[in-house]
Amino acid sequence: GCDSSLNLTSQKAADAVDNIFRSLRDIARARMHMKQFNSIHNPGSNTHQAASYKPLLKQVVEEICNPERPDPLDIEHMSSGLTDLLKTGFSMFMKVNRPHPGDHPLLIIFMVGGVTVSEVKMVKDLVATCKPGTQVLVLSSALLTPCSAVELLFATDRLQPDTNI
Repeated sequence: GCDSSLNLTSQKAADAVDNIFRSLRDIARARMHMKQFNSIHNPGSNTHQAASYKPLLKQVVEEICNPERPDPLDIEHMSSGLTDLLKTGFSMFMKVNRPHPGDHPLLIIFMVGGVTVSEVKMVKDLVATCKPGTQVLVLSSALLTPCSAVELLFATDRLQPDTNI
């Protein structure tokens, strides 16, 4: 709301900071329905005092590459084709395991909204470490820079998509 620093008042600065924190709370609220991936913040514990940050993309990739292979809570398998539909139908009568995302030699990740170069490298390194031999393909709607990521977070109305495409 300011075109220059001469017009900046403490009230305008406080309103801008409030808007930033409102945006961050809205982003966090988008994950509240998730069971497993609902937070990127670990507050620590009595034995380990330091709080830590674990990116959502890292949590998802680690779950996909998890060697213990529990059924992922927040990752769903969508049946497609006659074979998958038959397996889904028979699963009502007998124990049929859903396919795990880590079962396949090709992992395709599509990031809606954008991905940074460091996130792509993190995914590549994680998959190479946890699941060697798996090919990973990271696709996205945009390649984000630090400036564009901040602009998308705070300077645009995320709930009103750009319809001039």
